[in-house]
Amino acid sequence: MSALPATAVSPGARASGSTVATVSQWPAPVLGHTRQNGSATGPVSLHHFGYLRLIVCETGTLCLTRGAGSIAPDSGDAIAVMIPRHGTVRLVQDGRGSLVESGQLALIDLRRAFSVEQRERTRLLFFRLPAHALHLPVSTLRTVTARALAPADGVAALLAPLLLGLEESAARMPAAVGERLGGIVTELVAALVQECTESAVAGGESPLAGRRQLIVTIREYIDRHLEDPELSTERIAAAHFISVRYLHRLFEGEGVTVGRLILRRRVEECARELARRARVSRSVSVVASRWGFRNAAHFSRALRAVYGCSPQEWRREAGVRPGAAV
Repeated sequence: MSALPATAVSPGARASGSTVATVSQWPAPVLGHTRQNGSATGPVSLHHFGYLRLIVCETGTLCLTRGAGSIAPDSGDAIAVMIPRHGTVRLVQDGRGSLVESGQLALIDLRRAFSVEQRERTRLLFFRLPAHALHLPVSTLRTVTARALAPADGVAALLAPLLLGLEESAARMPAAVGERLGGIVTELVAALVQECTESAVAGGESPLAGRRQLIVTIREYIDRHLEDPELSTERIAAAHFISVRYLHRLFEGEGVTVGRLILRRRVEECARELARRARVSRSVSVVASRWGFRNAAHFSRALRAVYGCSPQEWRREAGVRPGAAV
């Protein structure tokens, strides 16, 4: 199927072909693939309800990814409410991941990086609406994105049936009625975000809790990948579906930049290993390479900057340092 721009799609339009191409032209530019590295195909339905847009995808295993590097300043001002009609979908955004089950709601900020992955055949609904119509700051939206919201009570219990009903009756709904309902959906989405935010605060969850957890998650990721010489701020940001700029902002209050943290942790691990192996013949270059340094000279300079001595001096002193050989 050729890509269908939103301006050219009439209510009830339907086609079969590349799900990725359609999603890229409609909700947001994405990269997509199946787990078998094939082309994701299946029926796709597109509908308008005023400025509210609906895309219905029926496809097998699929991963839709929008990286921070693919987002241009003029890439659009929109969010999406995602609902799996059946099956389970994994959603990641803002360093947070959730498994969204059939009938549950989840919000995606289409202005930022995200990933949607399904491992089974799924009927997936995306309701796209202008972010500015919610009259909510980006910081508030960040507390709600990529969370699986069960429609058991509150605003979600009102919104979910309405969205499912829109999908079922879209093809026969008069345009004027659809436009009015689109406005109601927008108000309910805004109310849902506010409800979730207020509930988190009332429950003792600080508005900064999500930010703190993301920092902890990133630090754990860095520790797991210290041995990779390609570890960089770009790779870390991409792995957590945030921009490099936001990654640096997260660490402004940490007393260390991301780059310095990587270097310091590598030096610490090298120093620990050299001390542990003080009586074992293992070259400094081997230890340095194991922990991600490209050459021994770089490691030597880094160790001296942190501990004030060379690797050889550190290793000699380790023989008399209490507990060094443990």
